[in-house]
Amino acid sequence: IDPKLQQVTVFQGVQRRPTILEYDHLVIALGSGSDLSKTPGLSEHAFTMKNLSDAQLLRAHIIERLEHADITRLPDVKKGALTFSVIGGGFSGVETVGEIKELIDRSLLDYPNIHPSEIRVVLLEFSKRILNEMPEGLGKYAYANLEKRGIEIQLGVGVAEATGTQLVTSQNEVIDTRTIVATIGNTPSAIVANMPLSLQEGRVLVGRDFRAEGYDNIWSIGDCAVIPLKENATKRGDFAPPTAQFAVREAAHLSLNIKSVIEEKASKPFQYKSKGALASLGAGRGVAEVFGLKLTGRVAWLLWRVYYISLLPGAQARVSVLWNWLMDGLSRRSVAQINSQTDPGTRYVCYRAGDRIYENGSRADGLYTIISGAVRITSMDSETGLEKSRILAVGEHFGELMLLGATRRIATAVAAEDTKVLVMTQQEFLKLAEGLPFFNDYFSEHLKASGLGDKMESIK
Repeated sequence: IDPKLQQVTVFQGVQRRPTILEYDHLVIALGSGSDLSKTPGLSEHAFTMKNLSDAQLLRAHIIERLEHADITRLPDVKKGALTFSVIGGGFSGVETVGEIKELIDRSLLDYPNIHPSEIRVVLLEFSKRILNEMPEGLGKYAYANLEKRGIEIQLGVGVAEATGTQLVTSQNEVIDTRTIVATIGNTPSAIVANMPLSLQEGRVLVGRDFRAEGYDNIWSIGDCAVIPLKENATKRGDFAPPTAQFAVREAAHLSLNIKSVIEEKASKPFQYKSKGALASLGAGRGVAEVFGLKLTGRVAWLLWRVYYISLLPGAQARVSVLWNWLMDGLSRRSVAQINSQTDPGTRYVCYRAGDRIYENGSRADGLYTIISGAVRITSMDSETGLEKSRILAVGEHFGELMLLGATRRIATAVAAEDTKVLVMTQQEFLKLAEGLPFFNDYFSEHLKASGLGDKMESIK
């Protein structure tokens, strides 16, 4: 943004062409983002729950894990596939873990080879209780309800490390899991953090009428703004919390303030007191505090649903969602996979020391480059029939035969220490080799040095 020229530059279309928009009043409401980089491996391997596409992706993944567990004959693979971990015991974490358990429980009829006792759903919370935003009694009810349904809750436990197959807690417990959901790590919007405005920890400092400090026509609300609820606000409770309940009221009040300014009238300070809080626990149960009244069970769950139905825009959306909810309650959960996302051509994968990256005979899935750590490659010598091994270090590659059309591995790769690798599919590699001559030349020389020079033409 350019406050002096009163312009905003946005990038639109496939080619991301810049478009300059002029404004009389600018509202900044970009919400918040997620930053999981402080925990090794979490950003590479954890699902997030910030929007609808996150939920759809997680649902498809859970169904895929159930499909895999139903047909595998490997006990360790089945155990990992049927272990689901959620990090964070706030509203998002509790509602997510409750819905995951309900989805699994109501889907098991379609998977005859999975026994309910094989399912493990774990909720990790670093503080001493869940739902810290609600009264302690409601938090205890939620804890008891989730635990009764078979959800394992670990309090006072953080996350030390994550890989594609394991989650390591701050108590040094290693959880074999193929599903990690992180509802933690909220961070200010990266776009807002770089704006030429007065900021506090990446959020816009505004007055009680939502105007950014030093400006009469720039406003900000929601998670990306620091909104005081009283004069000379200093304590945490003196500022608007980053919740949907407050954001909805902030938006309505902001529209009135902008209208007043346009009509050359005085803007009004924002005043609002929380009416309470609602949380769904899944399986038709919930907790609620409304106007000081504490509710639990089905009544709280129904109130939660009525509240969110009321916030949907338009009668058509409300009727559609209500009908879907009714059908969901009267029928079995559908296990049809709806997954519009494809696997990335390149991705980072983290491994702990001793983790098997791939084994002899497994399907070739990509070219590996070591970013950090070390990898031991073990294979059979074709002449002597004896086992041989070598250690690869940072910057070295393995899995090259996949580039030459091999569909199965002829060696076993194991992380010799905690390791991070970059995995590139054959299709992605060929694109780079075609477009970047130096890239093609580099790997041609690499294949020669690896004794694969006679097959070098395969990648040209």
